[in-house]
Amino acid sequence: MEAMVNEIKTWIYEAGEVIKKSFQADDLVIDTKSGRTDLVTNLDKATQEFLTQRIMNFDPEAKILGEENGKDNLDDFSGRVFVIDPIDGTMNFVLEQENFCIMVAVYENGVGKLGFVYDVMKNEFLWGGRGIGVYCNDKKIDAPKDIALSEGLIGLNHVMYQKDSWHVQKMGEIALGVRMTGCAGYELIGLVMGRRAAYISRLAPWDYAAGGVLIEELGLRMSNINGEALKLAGRELFVAATPKAYENIMEIKS
Repeated sequence: MEAMVNEIKTWIYEAGEVIKKSFQADDLVIDTKSGRTDLVTNLDKATQEFLTQRIMNFDPEAKILGEENGKDNLDDFSGRVFVIDPIDGTMNFVLEQENFCIMVAVYENGVGKLGFVYDVMKNEFLWGGRGIGVYCNDKKIDAPKDIALSEGLIGLNHVMYQKDSWHVQKMGEIALGVRMTGCAGYELIGLVMGRRAAYISRLAPWDYAAGGVLIEELGLRMSNINGEALKLAGRELFVAATPKAYENIMEIKS
């Protein structure tokens, strides 16, 4: 396990350096997928391909589920599966050049074993997994304080907030404040580090798989909006929170 952790960290750091250097060049190609706010760049695709090649060299039998390059659907989670989000928060990457993450998760027979979430520009790397704890860079961290929704910030999807889906505006009123960063990885780092009481959004598996491993290792709560286990397929209404804030949310949403 330690060898795998070190390999994956090396790949992600290397990918991050390539992304940082890309800001000095003028060769970013930007396209859209489902709509004008759903961006993808040549670097998203290149980063996923780089990570995929490293994974296959390390474990040729592994399966890949990733956001780009036709890898966005996987029916069989038997064996070892790597879940990749090459650049989570592409809009931020393009327009802000910050607040985006590289994320990789390792699942074995459908169970999350390792998670890696790297905030590239802040050089904040959260990693760990089942039975080994959670680390920020090289320092092991403790579980955040179990605060109620009223004692912390909530991260929300802006469309859900505009439409008041599942009464999220009321959740925002109860919380000390609302944050909308447009990056699931950034929000999940915030939850793990105690900067958020909760995070709610509409996410695909690659958005939550890596952070989800860390969340569960620290005893935080994670599910779909109905309190059911996430399916690792398609987009779902995702909730993650401290245990107390999770119970607050489940009461409000109904």
